[in-house]
Amino acid sequence: MANVLLEFKASAADSEPQNRPVLIVGQLANLQQINWTQVKGKLQPVVTKEIWQAALASLNPNPTDSCPLYLSFAAVAALPSRVSRHNSPSSAHFLTRLVRTCLPTGNNRCIVMVCERSDVFASACAIARAFPLFTRRSASSRRTEKKHVTVEFVTVGQDNGPNACCNCFSAHNTLCNLLQEIKAVGNELSITPTIIRGEELKQKGFGGIYGVGKAAQHPPALAVLSHTPSGATQTIAWVGKGIVYDTGGLSIKGKTTMPGMKRDCGGAAAILGAFKAAVKQGFKDNLHAVFCLAENSVGPTATRPDDIHTLYSGKTVEINNTDAEGRLVLSDGVVYANKDLSADIILDMATLTGAQGISTGKYHAAVMTNSEQWEAACVRAGRSSGDLAHPLVYCPELHFSEFTSAVADMKNSVADRENAQSSCAGLFIGSHLGFDWPGIWVHVDIASPVHAGERATGFGVAMLLSLFGQASEDPLLNSVSPLGRDCKRRRLV
Repeated sequence: MANVLLEFKASAADSEPQNRPVLIVGQLANLQQINWTQVKGKLQPVVTKEIWQAALASLNPNPTDSCPLYLSFAAVAALPSRVSRHNSPSSAHFLTRLVRTCLPTGNNRCIVMVCERSDVFASACAIARAFPLFTRRSASSRRTEKKHVTVEFVTVGQDNGPNACCNCFSAHNTLCNLLQEIKAVGNELSITPTIIRGEELKQKGFGGIYGVGKAAQHPPALAVLSHTPSGATQTIAWVGKGIVYDTGGLSIKGKTTMPGMKRDCGGAAAILGAFKAAVKQGFKDNLHAVFCLAENSVGPTATRPDDIHTLYSGKTVEINNTDAEGRLVLSDGVVYANKDLSADIILDMATLTGAQGISTGKYHAAVMTNSEQWEAACVRAGRSSGDLAHPLVYCPELHFSEFTSAVADMKNSVADRENAQSSCAGLFIGSHLGFDWPGIWVHVDIASPVHAGERATGFGVAMLLSLFGQASEDPLLNSVSPLGRDCKRRRLV
């Protein structure tokens, strides 16, 4: 599906299914609300009103269901009729699966999405996830003609309004030069990135990023894209973990756990995609995207267990596990956001811990923050965007002692791996800002939801756009934001 042009339109032109195969999808109650006149142009003459009504009557979603309307050229599919409070009302994950399995084949196809207006954003992102961008299959590389998929929204319910569309960034599925991607986005947005790289990191005190990446062929880097519009009232920094490959360092991963570590840059990739979309849609506040880039490699100069590094915060860290590297680079990144960018709100996003999947599962990111208000906002943003989230325990007075060191300010890995690992990993990052830091700090661990099988999902882009939608000029993003413009620096511990 990598050779697909996905286009969102307010109204897709009418066409017979033989010429343009079609999938009509939505919750059964929503499908039953629409008039035959709204879909007949995509189905006639081979699908009549009677066939359409009979197909709807046959649907019995448990949790989903589908019914062919005409051979392999037209189908209707039903999403779950209800979801739990920890799921998205859009049923985003089920929608992606239905599009992958039920969309008819062909070079020119149409999806009609029937939903409430409040679910348009999450549904659009879910549909986009069904069409990954990357492939290195030889047959695909020889195929020059792009397949075309048009998506039309039909909105129903009390919040019915103008149709809307959005694009969803798909994270890289291969080893990538993130620095090159950052420069490309900067060029597209007319932003010159700030880049601190190699020995300059060491000289300036970025002991976390430098220590993790110093053994790799390509030197580590801190890269920053900054959007500073006039009239901004606050400064926001998004900090992304960009480990382009993670061998584990000298605490090396095994043959079954190392494959797939190309996705350890998922946090940085999500922030890059979200930054590009946010700026393009018009972002009213200062927004900085901070990328902590390194390859955790093995070599003569690699960091060793027992080494002590001084991070950008000035705190010393005894290394007892070189495979706990993400927290080291992010600690430098969040402190840079505070000291050099004067950020009021700092959010870091990372594929940080394998324990995240145990804590909150494959579909929900794990969220930790020093603000009760922002904790709730992250959960609501997850439900409105489809990028689901659930809180971790925030209790530094009980958990931070896991990092106690006899010779440094802290170790980088916990003493007891059965004591809230994902929470402890987040606390390590927060400790370099200081647990009494007066600003808003949010940590988002996306280790499991960043991928589905061997494919990246682009997780995090939609969540960020929703969470900070109040600062956007885009009315759709305003509508899915869980926060008002008056929230700003308010902190409830």
